[in-house]
Amino acid sequence: MSVASSGGRIQPARTGDPSRVGPYRIVGRLGAGGMGTVYAGLNGSGERVAVKVIHPLHADDPEFRARFRREVRLSTRVRGPFLLPLLAADPDADAPWLATAYAAGLTLTEHLAAHGPLTGATLHTFATGTAQALAAIHAAGVVHRDVKPQNVLLTAAGPRILDFGIAHAADGTSVTRTGVVTGTPGWISPEHYRSGVTAAEGDIFGWGALVAYAATGRLPFGSGASEAVAYRVISGQPDLDGVPEALKKILERALAKEPEERPDADEAADACARLLDAESTQVLNAATATESGSTPALAGAPVTAQWSVPIPEDPSWTPAALVRESSSRRRVVVAVVVAAAVVGASAGGSLAFRNSADHASGHSTTAASTPTVGAHPSSATTGQTSTPAAGTDVTGQAVSDPRSVPVPSDPLAGVTDPAFTRSDDETQPVPGEWSASRKAGGTTEQDAAIAIGRQVKSMLGTKDMSFMTPTVTFNRQAQTVMVTGGPISTLTDDYKEVFRRAGEMAACTALAQRLKDAPTSWPYGRFSVYWKDYDGQDEANVLGFGKATDGCYTDEAGQRQGSDEGMTTAEIPSSNKDEIRVASGTLKAITAAWNTRLTQGYGLEPFDRDDAITLGFDPVEKMMYVWAHDGSGALGGRAQQSHFQDVVSKTACPRLLAEYNTNKQWNYTHWVIAAYQGNSAWPQIFTSGDCLPTESRH
Repeated sequence: MSVASSGGRIQPARTGDPSRVGPYRIVGRLGAGGMGTVYAGLNGSGERVAVKVIHPLHADDPEFRARFRREVRLSTRVRGPFLLPLLAADPDADAPWLATAYAAGLTLTEHLAAHGPLTGATLHTFATGTAQALAAIHAAGVVHRDVKPQNVLLTAAGPRILDFGIAHAADGTSVTRTGVVTGTPGWISPEHYRSGVTAAEGDIFGWGALVAYAATGRLPFGSGASEAVAYRVISGQPDLDGVPEALKKILERALAKEPEERPDADEAADACARLLDAESTQVLNAATATESGSTPALAGAPVTAQWSVPIPEDPSWTPAALVRESSSRRRVVVAVVVAAAVVGASAGGSLAFRNSADHASGHSTTAASTPTVGAHPSSATTGQTSTPAAGTDVTGQAVSDPRSVPVPSDPLAGVTDPAFTRSDDETQPVPGEWSASRKAGGTTEQDAAIAIGRQVKSMLGTKDMSFMTPTVTFNRQAQTVMVTGGPISTLTDDYKEVFRRAGEMAACTALAQRLKDAPTSWPYGRFSVYWKDYDGQDEANVLGFGKATDGCYTDEAGQRQGSDEGMTTAEIPSSNKDEIRVASGTLKAITAAWNTRLTQGYGLEPFDRDDAITLGFDPVEKMMYVWAHDGSGALGGRAQQSHFQDVVSKTACPRLLAEYNTNKQWNYTHWVIAAYQGNSAWPQIFTSGDCLPTESRH
């Protein structure tokens, strides 16, 4: 039973169906199966979710409940592109349930029946995206075990792999009954038929069959009785007639009878991405050649794929208040993670960003929500709005360039009688401060709450974390503004850490500006960031706190050195279209420049892996991180690090500055370089810098 249904009309709720499951209002059914029912749900702000509720017959089975509890735990470990995130779950409820993000679209089976096989760049994007999804699953130590067309959704933003109903850990622990074959005939690996083995290699076999089916519309091992299909899987050859030749070679390896002969998911994704890269480059070159007077593309320009699939209308599912697409067919550009090609050297690259989809116009449309300003944080809901437009500051006032608004490091300098009286108070937040906070009480507080919330959402939105909507409240007695997130019970600690940093930065900058502008009337200078675990919680958990009078950050060159927290944030994949575009070209250019440096007689050593160089962005402190996985000691000495710094700064800065000068929403000119040395589990930051001269900021 897939958690997210296909994009057809939802079915009406039936007698006996719940009106609510957890925090979600149930508005209909998306599907049902032997395990239970998938409901269409809405959260407090009207966002769609798919809620999977287990059938009472299974809920009463202690062994099944243990498997479901484990499914939830495993799902929280998986994060990556082309997957639908788990939002919440309660495996211990009378009727256990879990909720995921909802995405409209047809399953691969439905699409092929209605529209025929995938072709061209859409096929290569499908192959690349699904392989990347499996790579993320396997990286978390999880095996899917049911890769099949019914568990792949074709959405406007690309394919999505669904359903971890029978997933298990790659460490071999499992609560599946001994002797039971798990999976679907035709998509089960030969070794699983022979010995019951379930491992990542089996998922790759299923992936090979899946992509072959997408390319031809035919089941690669035919149909018929399950025993006959099993025999063909074990002893026969797959039907790959009609698969493009280059892709066919990849699938032949994936469908090898012996698991050790198959590529892993990362290798399969890289191979398909290279096909997509080559095809997209040909399209780009052809388009450039036909445009009279057009500017040639820069070396290292990003490679994108044109992903075009029909998206069914869904009028009974979409609330009337929401803006709908005027057409069921949307053409979007999907930027796919493409490793930088390595020619004649052993250094390569990978990108720390998620796949992003947008309309063909090329305009970024990151969704955001306003903060809750009209309720206590223990029971707040949210409304929809847009992110601040370029050309406005945090208060919404027009400025020539939003990046030119300085944040005062000492907003109360020279003020003799400020309204904020706790500048020298170093005490931590005390119990009761959060529960005593209240909604914004007037226009100035409401403006501050909106500005803080928008800035938090803007930062989170670049990491595909817009679902984490902040609530902003005020405690006048404590002279503190509270930024609260949650409840999302399955959220990992690194996501909460990003929320903390975004909340602290947004609150600090907004409060510092208001203390500067109205020092004798604005009483709030302290800020605290909280996380609540459930609605109605008496006291939320403190994530962080500080004072705007201590300074937030400085844009002066060399003052920001990078941090472990910034590195953690940068390693979370980006979903921002501009970041993806710039990162792709910059990473390829850095890789090419380093490979060239290796051949110039400096005595440098190559890295020991093709994807050694990685690049990501920290939207909180507005820094680009470049880090290397240096197991061979290529950056072990000061001279080697100096060479790498020279390559990064000379290669990255022209690209960062070009974007800075043409895109007023682009904030990245600072860079940080780090390396994982040897077997270290954490990178060491060894240098940082700024591409923009200090005087250019003022």
